[in-house]
Amino acid sequence: MEPIFIILLVIGVSAVVGAASFFIGIQYRKKVGESKIGSAEEEAKRIVEEAVREADATKKEAVIAGKDEAHKLLTDAEHEISDRRKDIQRQERRIQQKEESVEKKLDNLEKKEDNVNQKLKNADQRLEEAEKIRQSELDMLEKISGFTQEQAKEYILNNLDSELSHEKAVKIMEFEQRTKEQAEKSAREIISLAIQRVAADHVSESTVSVVPLPSDEMKGRIIGREGRNIRAIETLTGVDLIIDDTPEAITLSCFEPVKREIARVTLEKLIADGRIHPARIEEMYEKARREVEYMIKSEGERAIIEAGINNMHPELVKLLGRLHFRTSYGQNVLDHSLEVAYLAGIMASELGLEPTMARRAGLLHDIGKALDHEIEGSHIEIGVDVARKYKESEIVVHAIHAHHGDVEAKTIIACLVQAADAISAARPGARRENLENYIKRLEKLEEVASSFEGVERSFAIQAGREVRIIVKPEAVKDEQMILLARDICKKIEEEIEYPGQIKVNIIRESRAVEYAR
Repeated sequence: MEPIFIILLVIGVSAVVGAASFFIGIQYRKKVGESKIGSAEEEAKRIVEEAVREADATKKEAVIAGKDEAHKLLTDAEHEISDRRKDIQRQERRIQQKEESVEKKLDNLEKKEDNVNQKLKNADQRLEEAEKIRQSELDMLEKISGFTQEQAKEYILNNLDSELSHEKAVKIMEFEQRTKEQAEKSAREIISLAIQRVAADHVSESTVSVVPLPSDEMKGRIIGREGRNIRAIETLTGVDLIIDDTPEAITLSCFEPVKREIARVTLEKLIADGRIHPARIEEMYEKARREVEYMIKSEGERAIIEAGINNMHPELVKLLGRLHFRTSYGQNVLDHSLEVAYLAGIMASELGLEPTMARRAGLLHDIGKALDHEIEGSHIEIGVDVARKYKESEIVVHAIHAHHGDVEAKTIIACLVQAADAISAARPGARRENLENYIKRLEKLEEVASSFEGVERSFAIQAGREVRIIVKPEAVKDEQMILLARDICKKIEEEIEYPGQIKVNIIRESRAVEYAR
């Protein structure tokens, strides 16, 4: 029992000691906490007091700074008010000075106005006096001369008019001469430049075509049994086949170039195929005809592309292509038309005009030659009708109508086409004509024109298309010029053979030249 008692005793003592320690600890922590609270309160009071002191100090500084700022603003405002007051005073003085200056000027103007009014009054008086003097002088002159004022005025004006008429005539003639010289110089420069820029290389063409043969034996096959093949070819194509002693060649003769071309293509196809009989001839003829039609269209399209022209009717394009197979005195008409288009376009550009219309008129000027064997009338009339039918502009229609002088050229484009056509036709190598015959024809033309009485000189120009005749003004009157032109035309028609038409141009000129020394 003793150990248990001892254990219980130890446990009890331990509990008493633990409770006493707990109680003592609680009291100690309470004292420590109270002491800390007291020190914290004192620290808080100290902080509050310092904050109050700092706030008072800051307040005093802010009040002092505000007073300084207010003083500074007040001082600045006073200075600004003073400056503005000074500016206002200066402006007032300036305005006052201007007012005084204006018043002085007004006074001066009033004085000047008074002076002017006075001078006007004096001038009116002097005018009245001068009018009285002039009237008295006129009365005296009328008495001395025996003419009234109206009669004297009429006499002076008549003399003055006669003198001025002479002077005007001299001035007009001088101006006309100077203008003609300048115009001729400019025209020569423009035409020479256009000719230099157009390098045409085509020459005259013939009315026959030669088809080469692989051998002379082919001639017999082309002729056929009893000539049936050659008759079939000539009947279908409308072309004459000339089979002579020329080795390995057949000549096709026809004045219609399109038919001759179809016949040439047909014959070449037959020779290449080797089978020559009437049925095969008809078949090859149809193929050749279609090929030539396609070629015509292609040539027309090539022409308008080279000339730089758009929006042309398809039928006109085909007609242009047909010109590729037409010749005029050996000159290919399509090449001639392209050359005229180039020349007219260049000259229009040099004159500051739109070259497209000039090229269009030049390209279409001979369009009537594509149809003139099918329709009655000259190629000019046919060309005018065709151009109007396919809605070409009146400028182009007029250029076609006037390019050979059938009507008077009323537009610059028409004049340019006339000049370009003459240049293209007259250049060396363009048309087939013997030089000696050409010169003889021109000399004969001048000889016929000079054979009439009153003719002073005559000149064949434009490759023989025009003869220009200068008559003596004292021998041929104005009313006689028409009769003389008609007689000369009749004699030319009777004695000279010539292509196309010839224009007879008679000039009667009276000149009056005077020199002031």
